[in-house]
Amino acid sequence: MKKILIGTHNKGKFKEISYLLSKKFQKISPILLNIPSPAETSNSFNGNSKLKANFFSKYVDFPVISDDSGLCIKSLKNKPGIYSARLAKEKGSFSKAMKFILRKMKRKKNRSAYFICCLTFKHPKKKAISVTGKIKGNISKKILGKNGFGYDPIFIPSKYKITFGQMEKKKKINIDHRFIAFQKLKKKIRIL
Repeated sequence: MKKILIGTHNKGKFKEISYLLSKKFQKISPILLNIPSPAETSNSFNGNSKLKANFFSKYVDFPVISDDSGLCIKSLKNKPGIYSARLAKEKGSFSKAMKFILRKMKRKKNRSAYFICCLTFKHPKKKAISVTGKIKGNISKKILGKNGFGYDPIFIPSKYKITFGQMEKKKKINIDHRFIAFQKLKKKIRIL
């Protein structure tokens, strides 16, 4: 069985990417191999995704797939953006970060937002390949649903009336920003 390292310490992301990848792969977590997380020093999703893939590929001799993703809210100048995970860390949890966002959004009429995911695939000794997936939607008035992870309970995707947090896991995984990016990556990389 072919091995692939899913370059993330986030268990929610690991599960979603594992689900999207073919069953012919043995999915390896950096946690299992005691590989640390790199410092995300880029100011873009694309940059951080590539940085992670290149970092993790130094530790293994098989392919790596990494992701950088986040929530961008129009009326908050596209924040938290690349700082989505860092905001949760700073506030103590995603739940507290969501409450913080909802307080900031209280008087905002424009609730439009999008989730973005940049996926990078790095084959040993080859150049990294990156793609981006985006899904538009709106920020809900309150935290709704217990499914998903991260900011899923406050994001209502376009054409839907419920948040990602209220959706069945399989439904969400088959429409979200990570899925959109993965479909693009599959077109570029045959082995996926």
